[in-house]
Amino acid sequence: MTLERTVVIPGMITEYAAFAELLRGLSDDQWAAPSRCEEWAVADVAGHVVGQLVDVSTLRLDGLGTPEVTDRQVRERRGRRPHELAEELDSATKAAGELAAAFDDGAWNAPGPPGTPGTLGQGLESLWFDTYLHADDIRDATSQGHTPPDGLLPSVSHIAQILTDQGWPAATLRLDGLEEFAVSGGGRVVTGDPMAFILVSTGRAAPSLMGLDDSVNIYR
Repeated sequence: MTLERTVVIPGMITEYAAFAELLRGLSDDQWAAPSRCEEWAVADVAGHVVGQLVDVSTLRLDGLGTPEVTDRQVRERRGRRPHELAEELDSATKAAGELAAAFDDGAWNAPGPPGTPGTLGQGLESLWFDTYLHADDIRDATSQGHTPPDGLLPSVSHIAQILTDQGWPAATLRLDGLEEFAVSGGGRVVTGDPMAFILVSTGRAAPSLMGLDDSVNIYR
């Protein structure tokens, strides 16, 4: 299950606009800083986020999300400056918004384009999640604190869907300030800070922080 189209599309567009502004505020030293994404500097994190939306907005979808395509997105943008990527992201966000405006509920709940998993709605929700998470990676690397809370809901929604798809034991995510999300039909209750859960479930923090084990890592 994914969030409603009327929530995800404007939220995703707003998230990309905020990401572009985050890039514009980075210094050269911050651009080169190592991130918690293995072997990636801040510039590489940005290159992936921008490249991913450019690929989506131009319907270059073959292999999207695979290591090979992700590496290409980063490699194509190496050596470019923060403002250059911000401008490229602005253009891609405009194009993506125009595409998304044509989607109705039928399209939203239909299977995504060939080669992409899940429904179209799940695919766009995953873009919001990925952008929100990588903005936090950049803020962490540049000592700016966590990202604003706007992306918590789609992130937990997306993670709940992935955990269900992976067959994680039945659980109910009852995280602070958010609606509940069922994993594998619902079961044992997981409580706590939603940002901590996002970091734990993406391998960025120890699962013991929330009394969980390594199986919660959706990238395992």
